[in-house]
Parts: sequence; C-alpha cells; structure tokens
Amino acid sequence: MAEYDPDNIFAKILRGEIPSTKVYEDDDTLVFMDIMPRADGHCLVIPKTPCRNLLDASTEQLASVIAVTQKVARAVKEAFDAGGVTIQQFNEAVGGQEVFHLHFHILPRHSGVALRAPGQMGDMDAIAGHAEKIRAALKAA
Repeated sequence: MAEYDPDNIFAKILRGEIPSTKVYEDDDTLVFMDIMPRADGHCLVIPKTPCRNLLDASTEQLASVIAVTQKVARAVKEAFDAGGVTIQQFNEAVGGQEVFHLHFHILPRHSGVALRAPGQMGDMDAIAGHAEKIRAALKAA
C-alpha cells in the first residue's frame, strides 16, 4: 500500500491551510461540508490523525470516526427531514477513492430524489446554511 501523503487536501484542511465549513469537531475527528455536494447536507467525517483509508486505519481511528459518523448521520437525517442517509467510504483509486485520507461521506436521502452528479461545485452560501442546520440538529440531540 502507498504511504500517507501529508499534503493531501484533508491534511491541509486539518492544518488550517485550506478553509472548510466545519460542522462538528472533537479531539479525534473533524466533520465538514463537501464543497461538491451530491445532496444538500453532504458532509465528510475524517480522523484528525494521518490515515490513508480504512485498510491502514487503526481500530482506534475507526472507532472514533464511525461513532461520529453515526452521530452526525442522525443529525443530518433530522436536519433535512430525510427518509434515510447514504454513507459512502472508498478505498484506493480503483475503489473510487480520490482523496487519500480516510473519510466517510454522509448524504441525506429523500424518496425519488437522485444524487447530483459528482464533481460539481456547490453554492458556498447554501452549503453554509446546510452546515448551520446540521449544527442546530446536533445541539438539539
């Protein structure tokens, strides 16, 4: 397996070198909005420590990230009155991974509403509003 690249975009977000719209943070994880959302409320959960993907993650990294993924998924479902959520996680380029820092996608889903095509920049004002809805749902939980 390839080595972890400390200059990947998520590592830069963790160091504050690239801005992000933060939703939730604790000692071990960071949750922020995807700037190319496939659904309103699409956010990402990452560990704060270096980890290429699920295949090289420690059990501690996985435990903290999956616990936060569950917590935020519940809030996303509530915030967007969604019927469900899709959780995505990709490993290595052949597996669909594009950023080589472990991350889980949380996407609220509504019956009959397809995900948007990947790779399209979102409206940053709308994304900020979506983040606020999720933060409010987290506080209410």
